[in-house]
Amino acid sequence: MPLLALQTSVTLSNQQRYDLLAPLSQIIAECIGKPERYVMVTVSTVAMLMDGSEGPTAYADIRSIGGLNPAVNRKLSERICALLKERLGVPPDRVYLGFTSVSAENWGWNSGTFG
Repeated sequence: MPLLALQTSVTLSNQQRYDLLAPLSQIIAECIGKPERYVMVTVSTVAMLMDGSEGPTAYADIRSIGGLNPAVNRKLSERICALLKERLGVPPDRVYLGFTSVSAENWGWNSGTFG
């Protein structure tokens, strides 16, 4: 049920994109405390502008049914920013992260909802 949808301005090969999926999934599962079997991660390259300039930039939209709180959000921000800097060269000050708690009845899966 946790979802991380990553958008970045960095042009990625298919291999680079796939190489980000597993570590991002693991970070989400570990930090939020949900089974990784329910974690979904997407990575896409998009046109982005930040601070009025082009350059390596990223936005991570993180949604979950429960598990998000100020301490968890800080840990997610720290670990995701470190990974993006290491793997993509995106400086942490060019990364935004959005955190959204979703109620179980508003999250669909397997022909139903979690609520």
